[in-house]
Amino acid sequence: MNPKAFLALFFFTSATTLMAAADSPVVADSPMQAIPGDFKLADGPAWDGWSLTVPDPFSEITKRYIPSKDLWQPLMSERRLSGSFYNQGITYFVDNGKASILRREKNGKVTVIHQEDLAADKTRKPNDLVVDRSGGIYFTLTRAGEIVYVPPGKTAITVADDAKTANGLILNPDESILYVSEASLKQVIAYDVGANGKLGARRVFAKMEGGDPKAKGGADGMSIDRAGNVYCAGPTDIWIWAPDGKLLDKIPCPDRPVNCTFGGSALRDLYITGFGGLHVQKMRISGVSAQPPESWAEKESKSKPSVTLPKGVTPHYDLTYARYGTRKMLSDIFIPPGDGSHPAVVILHGGGWHSGDKMKFRAMGLDLARRGYVTMAIAYRLSGEAKFPANIQDCHAAVRFLHAHAKDYKVDPERIGVVGGSAGAHLAGLLATTPDVAALQGGGGNAGVSSAVQAAVVMSGPMEIATGSVAQRSLIKDNPKPNAVWLFGGSVKQMPEAYALADAHQHIDKNTPPILFQYGGTEDPSKIDPSVKKLQQLGIPTKVLSNYKDGKHGCWNRHPWFTPMMDDIDAWFREHL
Repeated sequence: MNPKAFLALFFFTSATTLMAAADSPVVADSPMQAIPGDFKLADGPAWDGWSLTVPDPFSEITKRYIPSKDLWQPLMSERRLSGSFYNQGITYFVDNGKASILRREKNGKVTVIHQEDLAADKTRKPNDLVVDRSGGIYFTLTRAGEIVYVPPGKTAITVADDAKTANGLILNPDESILYVSEASLKQVIAYDVGANGKLGARRVFAKMEGGDPKAKGGADGMSIDRAGNVYCAGPTDIWIWAPDGKLLDKIPCPDRPVNCTFGGSALRDLYITGFGGLHVQKMRISGVSAQPPESWAEKESKSKPSVTLPKGVTPHYDLTYARYGTRKMLSDIFIPPGDGSHPAVVILHGGGWHSGDKMKFRAMGLDLARRGYVTMAIAYRLSGEAKFPANIQDCHAAVRFLHAHAKDYKVDPERIGVVGGSAGAHLAGLLATTPDVAALQGGGGNAGVSSAVQAAVVMSGPMEIATGSVAQRSLIKDNPKPNAVWLFGGSVKQMPEAYALADAHQHIDKNTPPILFQYGGTEDPSKIDPSVKKLQQLGIPTKVLSNYKDGKHGCWNRHPWFTPMMDDIDAWFREHL
């Protein structure tokens, strides 16, 4: 078959298959599992990156579950907590018994940040809460039918009084919509979010139609995934709707569910709480990562690079850089101080193409912005959500966005680079070598705009996909981590054309921009030799740096390697951008 015809058929078939598979984000062949624990009622949970907080308001005990150790630990007692939420390094709680909102620091210090006046009205007891990226808190007053917002460091204000039996609530990934469940009506309503936490007009988003009319309970706690799909606990199931309100699936629960949240190392474990305790369901699409703290604690700062916003740097969080129907692709852009246009760098996270998020490289984005670059860390579609070439199409869309909006974000469109680590390094190399490959452009927006970059940095990632270690691992029987198989939908023998299309080494030509390769001192940089040789033969500037003593895979995000690696990246971009 003609290669172009094959590719057209491959992408049409893949897209058709994905459309069918995308109807549900649930991993169908992975049954729900119970996690044993002593609960009268497991209520609103929160994931903090390594453990799950679960309040039990009936027992007035809150516990923490550590999956890596299969261990429960006591956290707080003698408090009737009904909901929790983790963001910016802080766990927030609803104290339903004392009608207050609490925050708990990592050192265990608990502070009351809002108190309802029960002497004036005994019914004003908060039920559930969600925390936005600024640290502002929305919570529900079920009996009053109100939604209250507590701005950071300010007095609470009622932002909606028409949410009938307001119960659970969640923000969508870019925080432009607040979803609220109305318990008695068994439906979810939505509000557009405005400035300072204010809400627009109430509208009905979805109804729990067709459920068992005799089942106890109504619409309850909520969660959301990175694709913007909305999750809500109902009388017997977890209901899942697409951003347009289309019902995608229902997850039957053995007992009445009351809430859910995403957790686990890849944020693809949906933890479900209820009258039957705690359960977990594997999902194809991951949840939304929490914002990092404004700064690391002293102990953490010794190993983790700073996530403190540098003076003069302007942040733009969760900007939509591409759209595919209702799916928004989000990015964080940081603009350095000073007038005029600046060189820009697109930043691609790692995670084996199946996990990770733009927050992983927050420190890198901030450091490069401090050095004078506009930085754009993007979230791209992972293999559980969409197969190749979705991820690289997102990367090309990000560069097109920067070209199209150069004036808006003070970008010099003739000086755009890309840097990626691990799987993100593969995408950085592929992005740099394929600005004119139509099959990899996608339809995310800004069609006809260039996606070319002028320099690239590939950190510990493969250039070769059709050959080399990636291809070899795809052929290993019962491979516990077949990342390439997850990405392409088959092995290199089953899908050779797709692997070849993803092979950055094969795409290298005279138009390829300069590429810097970085490896930790304990890694083997020789795997990149074929690409280095090919670049050199074409007269394209390239360099391999591995003089980062004792550095392991991923050392670019840890001290003492972070700063010297960033120095080398800065020097490379200053030379070639």
